[in-house]
Order: sequence, then C-alpha cells, then structure tokens
Amino acid sequence: MSDVSSLPERSRIVHRHLADAGVDAEIRVLPDSARTAAEAAAAIGCDVAAIANSLVFLADGEPVLVMTSGGHRADLAVLAGSIGAAEVAMAPASVVRAATGQAIGGVAPVGHPAPLRTFVDEALRQFDVIWAAAGHPHTVMPLTFDELRRLTGGQVIAVA
Repeated sequence: MSDVSSLPERSRIVHRHLADAGVDAEIRVLPDSARTAAEAAAAIGCDVAAIANSLVFLADGEPVLVMTSGGHRADLAVLAGSIGAAEVAMAPASVVRAATGQAIGGVAPVGHPAPLRTFVDEALRQFDVIWAAAGHPHTVMPLTFDELRRLTGGQVIAVA
C-alpha cells in the first residue's frame, strides 16, 4: 500500500472515501500523467478498454458523471437516450472542477463535494479489474465493476 500521506490532497480524499465504503484499493502514483485512457493504459500495462474514464456531462443542464470504457467514445445521442435526457453535452472544465473538486484528467468516481448522479458503461463489466483516476492526473486505482457500481450508486447503461 502506498503511504497515504504522500498522495496528492485530492487523492487522499478519494482514499478516505474508499476506506469509509470498505473498499481496499491501492492508489498508485504514476511517474507521468494519465490524463488520457491511452496514457493510463500504457503506464499500468492494461487494455485501454479497462480504463474507466470519469467524464462529466451536462444532461439537460445538470452535471452527471459517466464512467465510460477507454475502449470507445461516448456517443452523445446514445448517452442521452440511456439516461433519459433531452440534451447531453460535455461539461466545461469549470463545471467539472465545481462538481467534482478535481481537475479533468484526474476525476475519480468518488471524493466529490456532493454526490453526482452517476452512470456506468456496461462495457466495463467484461474486465476483472478496471482502472479509474484517483483524484489527480498522476493517480489511478484498481476496482472491480461491482465496486465501481456500489461506490458510485451508478446505473449501468450503454454509452456507445
């Protein structure tokens, strides 16, 4: 286990949230940025599709978190249909920061100032271990699909 005190502040908040939920996931600090799924997969040594991208969208003006597989892009029309929204658009960086307390490229599925309505890409179910950002562009954590769903209260949907 990494020394929690050496983690970036936002990753310590994520770690606390995991511990409170009874999830024992080691947050790893990567030497280089893992802002993209491809960068994260290369650093970890996993399939890019096993990367759980944390994307914040505006669904009818409300920020929502979508945990999507790095193996494909979210299709906004499919996403809108899956979550029952008339309009879905990527949230600007200022909204992502306000809603999550974290920067784009490091958004974790948990550790936000207030819970976000969350959706989980059904494509992530195929992996024994999925990797998500842990609150900072240089930190990642392994989770199972069930842990991700339980931690976020996320509804499983199609995004592509």
